[in-house]
Amino acid sequence: MQDSSKVVVLEILRELSPGSLLDAPCGQGWLSESLGTSFPVDGIDLYAKPNSNYRVVKSCDLNEGIPKEFGEYDCIVSCEGLEHFGNPELFLRSAFNHLKAGGTLLISTPNTWYPQAKLQYLLRGFYPGFPCLIGKVNLGEHMHIIPWTLPQLYLFLELTGFDNIQVHYEPLSEAKHFYEKFLALPQYYYCRNKLRKSADNKNKNYWKALLTKSSLYGRHLIVTAKKIS
Repeated sequence: MQDSSKVVVLEILRELSPGSLLDAPCGQGWLSESLGTSFPVDGIDLYAKPNSNYRVVKSCDLNEGIPKEFGEYDCIVSCEGLEHFGNPELFLRSAFNHLKAGGTLLISTPNTWYPQAKLQYLLRGFYPGFPCLIGKVNLGEHMHIIPWTLPQLYLFLELTGFDNIQVHYEPLSEAKHFYEKFLALPQYYYCRNKLRKSADNKNKNYWKALLTKSSLYGRHLIVTAKKIS
């Protein structure tokens, strides 16, 4: 995970100031180390052995959901995890069930909707960071399985009950190459036309999110979603 992405995640958490926080997957524990004693943090990861700053740490497969014994939280963070899950809908539904009413899910994941990624897919059939894994599958290694775009992630969040979906800006949201702005123009005008024709706020919010720099050009997506009830 890029340092610029970590800064944005920490800013969001400090603004939310959750009373309880679950880091899933927690990896080596950068989140709890960065937060210090600011918030009580629990952690889940399948392979990594995080630092001792977590209140509770459990090793389990998040493809099977968050274990029931973890209870409910004000905020669940999933940084660079969703692309590794073979069953993301089950994980998202589990996260929804483990959030308190009004709680927040915070996700970061690589974005494959930016122009250079789509160009590489056109030429090679694989997105950047998502190579062919046939013959390379080894238990215990973190592998990028599912490439994500904001339209796809937005849909999965709505399907699993989330609302108030927000895309957050970070430095990696800017176009890295000048030509990407030109390549993104058809996509931009298509989304803008859809926004103009939107008849309700739900559709307007969706197309506005797709028109953000993070969606159009960003290498990473940082998204929050709420459990309203």
